[in-house]
Amino acid sequence: MHAEVTPSTLDTEQRQRLFRELQAELPQEGLLHTTEELRPYECDALPAYRRLPMAVALPETLEQARAVLRICRAAGVPVVARGAGTGLSGGALPLENGVVLSLARFNRILEIDVDNRCAVVEPGVRNLAITEAAAPHGLYYAPDPSSQIACTIGGNVAENSGGVHCLKYGLTVHNVIGLKILTIDGELVTLGGKTLDAPGYDLLALMTGSEGMLGIIVEVTVRLLPRPERAQVLMASFDLVEDAGRAVTAIIGAGIIPGGLEMMDNPSIRAAEDFVHAGYPVDAAAMLLCELDGSNAEVSEQIMKVRDLLLSHKATDVSTAETEEQRARFWAGRKAAFPAVGRISPDYYCMDGTIPRKHLAMVLNRIDELGREYGLRVANVFHAGDGNLHPLILFDANVAGELEKAEELGGRILELCVEVGGTVTGEHGVGVEKLNQMCVQFSAEELTQFHAIKAAFDPESLLNPGKAVPTLHRCAEFGAMHVKNGQLPFPDLPRF
Repeated sequence: MHAEVTPSTLDTEQRQRLFRELQAELPQEGLLHTTEELRPYECDALPAYRRLPMAVALPETLEQARAVLRICRAAGVPVVARGAGTGLSGGALPLENGVVLSLARFNRILEIDVDNRCAVVEPGVRNLAITEAAAPHGLYYAPDPSSQIACTIGGNVAENSGGVHCLKYGLTVHNVIGLKILTIDGELVTLGGKTLDAPGYDLLALMTGSEGMLGIIVEVTVRLLPRPERAQVLMASFDLVEDAGRAVTAIIGAGIIPGGLEMMDNPSIRAAEDFVHAGYPVDAAAMLLCELDGSNAEVSEQIMKVRDLLLSHKATDVSTAETEEQRARFWAGRKAAFPAVGRISPDYYCMDGTIPRKHLAMVLNRIDELGREYGLRVANVFHAGDGNLHPLILFDANVAGELEKAEELGGRILELCVEVGGTVTGEHGVGVEKLNQMCVQFSAEELTQFHAIKAAFDPESLLNPGKAVPTLHRCAEFGAMHVKNGQLPFPDLPRF
């Protein structure tokens, strides 16, 4: 699993000249280039893949960021944007001959616009900090990735992040109403804003989830929502994973859209309970957390309906969070599931795929079968309401071949998602992790269009090259694309 681009190598004199030009535009200590300084930037939260960049630029102003891009463009040096480094797909994996453009110092909340229910922030602002700033006004920012205490809004936009409350309130793309981006030429482009609509192509949606390949995000305007009058969580236990999956389908089928609807299997339940002590049912095969929010009357009515649905679908126990403290504790276990699993295995590989809800039970059983085939345990934590799976493949990187087995198993799981009508990602992005599975997801014609869009924004492929969209040659080598008479389709396609 490696990025597909080998940029031209600068010789020592060219490299030193580049460093001098960058340092002249950046604040003191705004350019890192020694091995010790670069080490923290060698990977994101997919640490199995590491690579030291040539340099890291830490601008503090728009003009400094613009200068970095123009200098790198002139030198033909690739640029990889980076936020907090919490991404799980290798989207911020650097290039040896490239510059990492860190946006960590773009960390100001510029405006909380109560009248228009939106916030204008810089990309380095933490997800949770937006809600904290809006809270005195009775508002909050809905998308809440499990890493929200650390992840930044710029990275959320780049990967189109989700969270436990995205079933009802949408992913990042549904909650961002404006962006300012810098092109590889350093030009500032404004997309969207505080109005409901804007003329022309919907470039705002195109930029969300583009993984830093089309432009560098320097400002984000997000939608804020009023805090619901009441929010209450039900926790249900099941003896069979299939029953929990059917209960999810029944809740949505009844016309009820919970604020969050999460599912955990037994290994993840036990790990989270040992870590957080949330009161989880450690003997259950599966557990559902269902949060209902809205007015007091609405929640009271829906709580009873959902409770009846859960029991009619063989829930062995249904409990309700009676206090805000208990509600927070229920969610704390779910949001800490990833680090909790890290306590029971030397390493784990977190996957991210999405399937139609009706296939939940079948896919979970198939994942279990695949795990046994590969001799690896799999703990499942996922956004059940929207079918976004997060299988955690447990392995030991110190055992020869186990990382490779975990990768292969992960690929099989993603291909299973595609097979049942789903997709290879729900919120983590593609990065370098899922390039091969993109060959399964999309046809040659579709990939050609993706490359054409990339070329329109970044003709020399200097922005995060080798990520998200595989070349047709890679797909042919992977064996997932038809090759006729020894020739690839679209042989004149630019290769990135």
